[in-house]
Amino acid sequence: MEDRKLTVRAVERALDILLCFTRGSELGLTEIASQIGLHKSTVHRLLTTLEEKGFLIRNPSTEKYRLGIRIWELSTHLPVFDESATLLLPAMERLRDRLGETVSLYLRDGFERVRIQAVQSEQAIRRVAQIGARLPLSVGASSKVLAAYAPPEVLRELLESAGWPDYVERSAYRQQLEDIIRIGYATSFEEREPGAAAVAVPVTGRSGNVVAALSLSGPVSRLSRETLVEYAAVLRETAEEMGLMLP
Repeated sequence: MEDRKLTVRAVERALDILLCFTRGSELGLTEIASQIGLHKSTVHRLLTTLEEKGFLIRNPSTEKYRLGIRIWELSTHLPVFDESATLLLPAMERLRDRLGETVSLYLRDGFERVRIQAVQSEQAIRRVAQIGARLPLSVGASSKVLAAYAPPEVLRELLESAGWPDYVERSAYRQQLEDIIRIGYATSFEEREPGAAAVAVPVTGRSGNVVAALSLSGPVSRLSRETLVEYAAVLRETAEEMGLMLP
C-alpha cells in the first residue's frame, strides 16, 4: 500500500510539472521547483523521466525545458468542444478583422475558464491569448459571463470556495452577475492584468443553454469603457451567428 501511495504521488508531481507550462513556455529547474514547492533534486529526477518519455525537451544552451512532441501527439486526438472550436474559427476571424482586437472563446471547467480557441490581433501592440490557458472565474469579463449563466449550485460553491480571492467582494460580484444577465454582456477594465481591457458575451446553442463565452480583449489605450460597451453589440451579433452552428 505504501508503494502504491508513493507511485500515485510521483504521478501527481509529474502532472504538476506539466501544468507549470500553462504559465510559461520555457521554464528552468529552479522556476519549476519553486512553483510546485518541491526540492530541486526531486524535480530534476521527474524532469529527466518526462524528457526521456518525450513530454519535455531540454534546451542545452539555457538548461530550460519546454513541452515536447508527445504533448502535441496527445493533443491531436483531443476532441476540442466537439470540434466546434474549429467550426467557429471563421466567425472569430471576421470579428477580429472588423474590430482589430484579439478574440477568444472560453468554456467553463469547474471553477475555471479554459480558452479553447483564439484569434490574435494583428496590431503591433496587442493582447496575446494562448489556447489552453486556464483562468479563475473570479475576475475577467469571460469569467463573469460563464459564472452568470452557471447552475446555481456551481455559483454557490464558487463563492464559498477557499480559493476565492480576498480582493473580490462577494456581494459586488453577485450584483455584477445579475447585471450581466440583464444587459447581456460583461466588461473588465484592468481587472486581471494592468493595461488590459475586455468585453465578453454568452454563446447560446440551439438548445437554449449558454455553452461558451466569446470575448474581445486589448490594451486600455484602445479599449475605453465606452468602446467596450459599443463593441458588445458587435460581439452579440457574432455570438448569435455562432450559436446557430452549435447543437
